[in-house]
Amino acid sequence: MIHYFPGNLGHLLVILAFVSAIVATYAFAKNINDHEQKWTRFAKGAFYVHAIAIFSIVITLFVMISGHMFEYHYVYNYTSKFLPPYYQVSSFWNGQEGSFLLWMFWNAVLGLILIHTNKSWRPSLMAVFTFTQVFLVSMIMGVVIFDVKIGSSPFILLRDVVSDAIFRIQPDFIPEDGRGLNPLLQNYWMVIHPPTLFLGFATTVIPFAYAIAGLITGKYKEWIRPALPWAQFSAAVLGVGILMGAYWAYETLNFGGYWNWDPVENAIYVPWLVMVAGIHTMIAFKKSDAALKASIILILSTYVLIVYSTFLTRSGVLGNASVHSFTDLGLSGQLLIYLFVFTGLSIFLAVRAWKNIPESKEETSAYSREFWIFMGATVLSLMAFQVIIPTSIPVWNEIVEAFGGTSNMAPPADQVGFYTQFQLYFAILLAVLSGTGQFFWWKKIDSKKLKQELTVPVMLSLMVTALIFILAKVQNIWYLLLLTASVYSIFANGKILISVARSNIKLSGGSIAHIGVAMMLIGILFSSGYSKILSKNNTGLLWSKEFPDEVNQNNLLLFLNEPRQMAGYSLNYKGLRKLTKNSGYVDINDIAGAISPLQLVMGNDSRSSTDVAIKKGDTIAIINPENSYFEIEYSKLDGSKFTLFPRVQINETMDMIVYSPDISRTLKADLYTHVRTFPDPEQTVEWSEIQEITVTPGDQFFINDYVARFIDMVPVSRIEGVEMGPSDVAVKAIIEIEGEQKTYTAEPIYIIKDKMAGRIPDVVSDLASRITIQSIRPEENSFVFGLSTTQKDWIIIEAVEKPWINILWSGTLLLVIGFGIAINRRYTEFKKMRDKGME
Repeated sequence: MIHYFPGNLGHLLVILAFVSAIVATYAFAKNINDHEQKWTRFAKGAFYVHAIAIFSIVITLFVMISGHMFEYHYVYNYTSKFLPPYYQVSSFWNGQEGSFLLWMFWNAVLGLILIHTNKSWRPSLMAVFTFTQVFLVSMIMGVVIFDVKIGSSPFILLRDVVSDAIFRIQPDFIPEDGRGLNPLLQNYWMVIHPPTLFLGFATTVIPFAYAIAGLITGKYKEWIRPALPWAQFSAAVLGVGILMGAYWAYETLNFGGYWNWDPVENAIYVPWLVMVAGIHTMIAFKKSDAALKASIILILSTYVLIVYSTFLTRSGVLGNASVHSFTDLGLSGQLLIYLFVFTGLSIFLAVRAWKNIPESKEETSAYSREFWIFMGATVLSLMAFQVIIPTSIPVWNEIVEAFGGTSNMAPPADQVGFYTQFQLYFAILLAVLSGTGQFFWWKKIDSKKLKQELTVPVMLSLMVTALIFILAKVQNIWYLLLLTASVYSIFANGKILISVARSNIKLSGGSIAHIGVAMMLIGILFSSGYSKILSKNNTGLLWSKEFPDEVNQNNLLLFLNEPRQMAGYSLNYKGLRKLTKNSGYVDINDIAGAISPLQLVMGNDSRSSTDVAIKKGDTIAIINPENSYFEIEYSKLDGSKFTLFPRVQINETMDMIVYSPDISRTLKADLYTHVRTFPDPEQTVEWSEIQEITVTPGDQFFINDYVARFIDMVPVSRIEGVEMGPSDVAVKAIIEIEGEQKTYTAEPIYIIKDKMAGRIPDVVSDLASRITIQSIRPEENSFVFGLSTTQKDWIIIEAVEKPWINILWSGTLLLVIGFGIAINRRYTEFKKMRDKGME
């Protein structure tokens, strides 16, 4: 039975959210110059209705997903019955509609906070804030007005989207299961990364709204103080979201890294850079009006770039240029309007107020704090500019074609090399500025004093860099410069940190954040610039003519249970595994079949990876039916061992095969291992011609070069899948085969049923062997076995060493701590001023 109520309720709530956002925007706008505050209660009430509607939409969609209501297109397209609960949650934001809804949800939460935290700014601030919600809610309306479609609704029935004959025959048809979650998104980081990233998106509107409110009301300077802690919070959350995405890529994707300069990655990276630049100019404004105009431009640009990045990723304009971008749902026109409205609004208000915005008449000295902050902000802005221009090439092509022209400009062929080269130059400047600028911020310095302050950090950084140069052999001149600048930044900021922490630890946020950035640069330098492929093919063999040269040269072929040497390790591929809920990994060859996708039945006695004994016939619960794991044992020369389980996800509904790595982590380096390819499990096995051999109980023989021993022949009373009659007879041979790792038992069966002979062979997959009882010779007490073999199981892997990558993650942690301290300090200052009635 189709559940119409949730969909109808969802549609109604979306319309209510849209209308209430318009009403709240109008009411707050009227309240700006309403000194009697006539519209205050009405405006607040309208926003409360809007927030309740948004929360109700979220709950409704979650109910549909958890209730497996596959009659709805969104639920069918992104979920299935057998997804673990946490992936059911992440399927909520798998589609565009859900991700827009997540963005709206955070905006609603933030709006409720803003209404109650700064009453003097509330009318103008909330007018801008709710105006952004009008555009966001329109993205999920899914209504058609005068043949114009507005938004794409997550509450549309499957039959209204998919033109399948089944719906003409049976209009109320409901699929048994959904298509499931994209295998790339089946990672725990996808449960927390999108909510964090969209919270970052949502928070960028707050400093933007303060800046717009300041331009509207003429409070050109006053908006900085309440906006600054929010800008810092936004930069911290957005930065954490970006880094979560990088770590997801590192753990899930198989390109061997955490950042690939994909257009979607770039589209989020650029607003973050501009926001950080804006924060620095906002801080500088406390000491000089010279930074005010720069702050306005950078903060307004941040949100415009957020909207632009949304257009890039969701309009379909990137096409095949990105592996992350969404397909076009017909929202490109709406997204362009969204972009043009807020770009136009920002430019109009800034131009109108430009002459009235205070500015410093004093010439900025090279020994002033403002000069060095401006330099840092300029470098950050140039970094953003260098990335956004090439990323926007597909947009330029679309614009030219829209006006009847032709443009065949292409993004950089080697995007990693292109972006990395220029960002490296900027990073060197950034590290130097972040170290030196701190001295100007905390102290009045002239050329003589500057030389004294810098002597110790410079000498220490040169000594440490020289030591690293000798030990790590950093020879690339640009890498050496980046290393020197980063080490210098750590020592310079460390000196400032010790100085300011003695007086007030709350003043240490900037120094800690800068140390974190410097550590991140060092971690990126070593983990990316000096990553080493360990799985070099030194055999002189070509794995396959169909493979690219890179795969044949940098990957290793492993046959099952045949150790192979690799860069100080001995590797042993032990087979394909399934991950159980409670017992670790089990051999897939010991599994007889499935009761359900999540309930498997053991066909043999087995031991799991955690040494749990599992008996034949036992039922085991697995976590995800799409996931299988390759067990690869690494042995070091000193005898120590560890095991990795790189993953393959096979989603037949989506026709996707996704390989994900497993990582061995040590203090000095990560060993990153992923499978490139393995035999197609659907491909028919080709067996060799049968070789017959006559044996008696106790005899030894060879099969596929393995020693086998015929133990006995015993009668069989029951055969699974075969109905035995009273006159039917069956026997099975018990044969033990000595493999490389363990002894296997094969039990082929010979049956006489209805006076006809039948043979049921037994396959030992690990040994690529099949044994059949060909005939029985009772007068000689001998038996004829048929032996045949096939290609042994194999995988091709890539193993990469990522040196000192933990410095990157440690730097990330310090960056977040620094932001946290700075946010607390700025919010405390703002609160004191507000309590004094000065805001």
